[in-house]
Amino acid sequence: MNRSVRTGTDPDKARARILEVAEEHFRRIGYHKTSVADIAYELGMSPANVYRFFPSRDAINESICGRVANEVADIAFAIARTNAPAMEKLDALLTALHRHIRMTLLKEKHMHDLIVAAMQENWAIIRAHNERMVTIFEAIICEGTEAGEFEVEDAAEAARAVKRAFMSFFHPILIEHSVRHGEDTEADLRSQIRFIRKALSRSREADALPHSQNDIP
Repeated sequence: MNRSVRTGTDPDKARARILEVAEEHFRRIGYHKTSVADIAYELGMSPANVYRFFPSRDAINESICGRVANEVADIAFAIARTNAPAMEKLDALLTALHRHIRMTLLKEKHMHDLIVAAMQENWAIIRAHNERMVTIFEAIICEGTEAGEFEVEDAAEAARAVKRAFMSFFHPILIEHSVRHGEDTEADLRSQIRFIRKALSRSREADALPHSQNDIP
């Protein structure tokens, strides 16, 4: 279906149409095989006209990557806004994010490949997305600390630690490796979440243990 973008069209609407067509092509044949000429043809315009709205092909790639990242952020924000206890929220959030990324690999391989490229090349949109995820983790950890669920001195540091501890369940390349080797990611997921739960309340548990004579005071 040809969806033309006429001269004089509102720039925001024109950019939205271009991204809509680009995303359809990316999902169907992959971003590597999609050219600006393909996008322009679908819209009934010239490639030069596409560049009126996007300075480069990379800008289109990053914008589509941003859309995919926003899908993940929407999942995270929806869980973070619930009234559940903090640990339940963190559990649900980490589980949902892993399953979404894994499902993208299995059902949307072309989009998975786009995210892999973005992470390998350290695109700005990925850096911003990672910071947004850490901010959400931090907010949940602060809630848990205030409610007495967690014992954390520095919520920002703890949030970054959670991200690092869960990297193998977030990173698309590591998830792809696990799937290809038939690993039970669900069992590993539950084990890692239990580890994170203990780490966030480790100080309280440590205080309850008797001190060894060899402990440094």
